Amino acid sequence: MTAHSNSASSFSTTTSMTSSLASLTEYHIAVVGRENVGKSALTIQYIQHIFTEEYDPTIEDSYTKRTRIDNKACLLEIVDTSGQDEYKILRDSYMRSASAFLLVLSVTDRKSMDAIREFHEHILRVNESKVEEKPMVLVCNKCDLDHLQREVSIQEARVLAKELGIPHVIETSAKTRWNVEEAFELLIREARKNSDDGTCFPMNDGVNNKMTRRKHKLRPCVVM
Repeated sequence: MTAHSNSASSFSTTTSMTSSLASLTEYHIAVVGRENVGKSALTIQYIQHIFTEEYDPTIEDSYTKRTRIDNKACLLEIVDTSGQDEYKILRDSYMRSASAFLLVLSVTDRKSMDAIREFHEHILRVNESKVEEKPMVLVCNKCDLDHLQREVSIQEARVLAKELGIPHVIETSAKTRWNVEEAFELLIREARKNSDDGTCFPMNDGVNNKMTRRKHKLRPCVVM
């Protein structure tokens, strides 16, 4: 009886674990903000645990990460968008397909805070949606430079977020990895509040993170 009981218990545990890994929810995330605020550094730090010192303007970078947040499996499709105006048309397509947004500013660049208003308005206009329909988190990056050249205070960022209807503000450092994971996790929790967000897909065992970088230069459209 004891052997049978142990066997049944083991089977039950295995079945439960298999069931929990059977599917995961996919979220499409766009990381947006002015150029040189650390969007790529944040994303690469989150995906690969690496800090990139060199500034390399992004054209189109996409990433895939399988993870568990609050013990729920999910697949994150992350697009690191260009902050340059000449790639606005390309950026529009990402904004339409994304289900959630990290809006990133640099605490060392006041213009990057002003740009958040423009990106926020752009997201809502492109999607023809209300602010509550698009999960967002405001990220104040480069906090490791706080003592040297800070131009944006956390209080100012909170006022801006309240004005725009963004529920969360978080300070990060892509260099030290401070609050990097927490920023993405906050966003997923916001996305989960809307039952329509996310799509279920089969869950493969283990972690399968990948990065796709398209470094070809796209010519800006010229109207004659």
